[in-house]
Order: sequence, then structure tokens, then C-alpha cells
Amino acid sequence: MRDRIVNLVRAGYAGISLITCEEQRAEAELKAVAEALDYRLFAWSTTTGLIDTADGQIVRQANDPLDAIDAVSELPENSLVLLRDFHMFMDDGNPVLVRAIKDELARCRTQGKVMVMLGCRQVLPPELERELCVIHLTLPDKTQLGQVLDGICESAKIDKPEGDERDRILDAATGMTCTEAENGYALSVIECKRVDPAVVAREKALTVKKKGLLEIVEVKETLDDIGGLDCLKNWLVQRREAFGERARQYRLPSPKGVLLLGVPGTGKSLTAKAAANVLQRPLIRLDMGALMGSLVGESEANLRAAIHVAEAIAPCIVWIDELDKGLAGSKSSGGTDGGTSARVFGSLISWMQERTAQVFLIATANDVTQLPPELLRKGRWDEIFWTDLPNQVERDAIWKIKVAQCGRDPKQYDVTALASASDSYTGAEIEGVVADSLYRAFAEDREPTTDDMQQALRDTVPLSKLSDQVDTLRKWAKGRARPATSPEPESKHRRIVA
Repeated sequence: MRDRIVNLVRAGYAGISLITCEEQRAEAELKAVAEALDYRLFAWSTTTGLIDTADGQIVRQANDPLDAIDAVSELPENSLVLLRDFHMFMDDGNPVLVRAIKDELARCRTQGKVMVMLGCRQVLPPELERELCVIHLTLPDKTQLGQVLDGICESAKIDKPEGDERDRILDAATGMTCTEAENGYALSVIECKRVDPAVVAREKALTVKKKGLLEIVEVKETLDDIGGLDCLKNWLVQRREAFGERARQYRLPSPKGVLLLGVPGTGKSLTAKAAANVLQRPLIRLDMGALMGSLVGESEANLRAAIHVAEAIAPCIVWIDELDKGLAGSKSSGGTDGGTSARVFGSLISWMQERTAQVFLIATANDVTQLPPELLRKGRWDEIFWTDLPNQVERDAIWKIKVAQCGRDPKQYDVTALASASDSYTGAEIEGVVADSLYRAFAEDREPTTDDMQQALRDTVPLSKLSDQVDTLRKWAKGRARPATSPEPESKHRRIVA
């Protein structure tokens, strides 16, 4: 960013809109720019007025934004003027202020002055959109986070971490601002007497969740918790090392993502969580519903902010659950929400196609008919998988897993008979049957039996028998999506017709 601003100043740009929530870091960058160009740096806020950053002296007690713009004209040539929180004064499109800014920008171009309007969000009236160059200050990289880490260690008088430990700490802090990272480091020192990457990662998760758009999911699930889906599992395992340095040297393309389509309850969300364990990357859940805002342009800005954070944390996995629900209104968006859903969808697929950061996208969907066709084409995803109702072998594995998760030994139950009796049941429904049998046995103060589970099966009507949706989805998936499960082997016994 520093080189970009230096070039803009040398090219005679008079106005810059700098978007960031890191005010101190932005001011430090501008100080470096001023030193590189032999410029003077002035800073204004509504509480302090206009000051000279070199000595902290007040140049003019201008608490009103109009007075601040007027004060710029009195500054010497070759001056950088930082206007803090100026976006808040342009929210209502004050015509007098807009006119004053345009007039002053014209004078600044001939006097070597540059006005830098600093704000945490982009607010520009149409009259100023082409007058100012917009720059988004990216989140700090590992070098900058390392400098903050060294500062905390020196302040706490503890040894600076080195080698792999330092890398783990910086990985945990990636995606945080310098202030957030400093707070995380300091809290870790208080709690553990050292900088612990687990504490830093915990604080990052809380910071990301606070914004409401993204949530870092703590993952405990593994592939062993999934019954069946062998093709999908093997596909994920093949990409275990695809984010590392060896993959880059091999010129291996960075994986883009996978779309999981299928019947509700067949393990799509569970697979997304287990994938984070396989790929050894943090899992970030993107809430499509939270993206939608009430103000014009707010939804698109929310998506950009979410992408910005995800790319800063990269390499990572972004998980969008039930994508079909989030994009259900994009086709008729023009008549229902003024085109907001369509614009958000357009921004999403553009990013999916053009992204260069190592962000692996996992999305799940139940009703493929709700997804726009352009989302499904090659290039958006590495692969599209179809998860069908579990077959006999998969149901057998699911029963063993679910019984074991309840603290019981699967060998004490007739799992084969249960798997046969649960034909057309999903994994989620089998889990519900096991829970139902536990409630039944607990009420009678005894251990659950196979008969309890058989009775719970008879009391449960699976979704596949309540809806024709499964057949519809199967017809669509045939030839369009890759099966997540290997086909059952055909019988080799002689067929005899009596």
C-alpha cells in the first residue's frame, strides 16, 4: 500500500479515500510516505482540530469539517493531510461540504497537497466518486504480525518464539488487525506466561464471530465419524498436501472447492467439518443470511468484507451450509428485493472464478433446482459430489459409529439386522433412532437393546417415504455429479428363471 500511495502522490493525485479500521497503522504508513517524499504530514479530527504530526502542535482549532477543508488551503505546499472519520460527515451528502471538497481538490492539484480521507467504510457521494482514489488497507501480513509479537515479548521480558512455534503463532494470528493480534498475544502472556498459539486462535475466533458474517468453527469430527462416502473421502485425502510448499514447487493448482449435493441428512455438513481435519486448515462458516442488509449496497459490502477476512486468514476452508437456501431468491431478485440477491450472487461467483488466495470453498445444498445454472459449471468448483441414501454397507458402518458414540459396544447389537431394517433411512435419521432407543431404555432404567432400536425404526417414517424429492434429485445428479459412494458390486450368481 505504501508504494501505491507514493506513486499516487508523485502522479499529482489530490484526494485519496483510505478504507481501514486500523487508524494507527494507517497513520504510520502515511508517516513513512511523507518521509519518503519529503512531505509534511498533518492530521485532523473533530476533537483535536488540525495538528502537525511532527511536533503535535495545533495548526488550527477546526472542529467542523468545513473549517478543516478551509484550513487545508492555508497549509504549505508538499503536504499530506489525514482527515480522520471523514466518511461520517459525508453520509448525508451535505452539498456545501461536497462543494468545498471539490474546490479544495482542484487547488491541491496545483500545490502538491494531498487530502487523505480515512474511514472504516467507503462512503462517497456520487459527486466525489471520480474525484478520489479509493484504497483498502489490507490486513497485516506475517512480517507485520511478527513485529507486534516481538514487541509484546520485549515488553513482557520473555523469550521470542522461534522456528515452528513462531510459525504456529503467526498462523493463528493471521486475519487479525495489529491491535487485535497485540491483544491476543498479551492475553496469552497473562494466561500462560508465554504466547500460546491456541489462545491466539481462540481470540481470533471470537474476533471473527463478533463481526457476525463469519464464524471459525472448532472441529473435532474426522473421516472416521462418517459412514460410507468412500469416493468423497478418498478425494479429500488426495488433497491433504495440496496447500503446502511442495505442491507449489510441483506447480499443482491450488484446490478451489467442492459442492456437495444430496438428500438431507446424508452427511454433507459432517463431511465439511471432517474436511478441515483432513486438510489441516481452519474452518470458517459463512452465513449467507447475515450478508443481507437493509441498506442499498450493504449486502455487497458485507460480502466483500467477509471475503477480505477469509483471504487474510488463508490458507483456510470457507463453508457455506445450505447454499440453495441462501441463493433461492437470486433468480427473481429484481422483482422481490431490488436485485440485491442477484448482485450478491454475481459478486460471489466472480470471486469464486478469479480468486488467487488459498481459500478452499465447501458448500452444501439439498435442492439443486434452486441453484442458478452458472454456479454449477466447471471452474467454479473442482468437483460436484452427489450424496445418496446410504446403501447396506454404509448403513452398517453408520449404525456402528452412532452406537459407539453413545458409549455402547456395537458388538452387543445385531447391527446387520438393524442395517437391513433401516433401508431408505439417512444417517441423521439413524442417529435419531439410536437416541430414541436410549430415551426408551433410560425411562425404564436399563440398557438399550436391539429390540428397542427395531421398535424405534418402526415408529419413524423416513423422509424418503414422505417426498418424491429423492427420485427427482437422483435423476438430476445422474451424469451431472460424481457419486460420493462407490457403486455396489453386481451379483455374479447365475440368474435362474423358474
